[in-house]
Amino acid sequence: MHVISNALILGNIDEARNPMPGIAGLLLVAEEFSVEPPVWLDYEYIPFKEFSAVDPVRLDRAVAWLEARAPGTRTLVCCRAGMGRSASVLIAYFCCNQGLPYEEAVAFVKARRPGAMPLPQLQETIENVLKLRSHRASKKAGSTSAPHAL
Repeated sequence: MHVISNALILGNIDEARNPMPGIAGLLLVAEEFSVEPPVWLDYEYIPFKEFSAVDPVRLDRAVAWLEARAPGTRTLVCCRAGMGRSASVLIAYFCCNQGLPYEEAVAFVKARRPGAMPLPQLQETIENVLKLRSHRASKKAGSTSAPHAL
């Protein structure tokens, strides 16, 4: 288990199956595993294939799930080994939510999780997630504007 920030913890499948006290949320991103989380745990399963590029819509969903947690809520993000998929989700979170440049986000996560390996084409996928979010925000802003007088 690796503390990445005050609220975000990176772990493996064993830690997902037996979360430590103080964890309030669990995001499992390992396609090949499932867990039966305790009833008190806020749980989400968003499967990613190991060693493969990630679908931007799925990555956006994972980042949005993390964003929806109350600030400071300790959340465990897990895959099989806690090195690839879960690290990639956290890198994406730091880029999309905190505004970190990709290389900075990678360095931040790797400094706290030695051996972290971003998934293939992660930077490009994060750029696509940011475009999705921008498009969604502009559509939302357009739909809430006042109608024009004729």
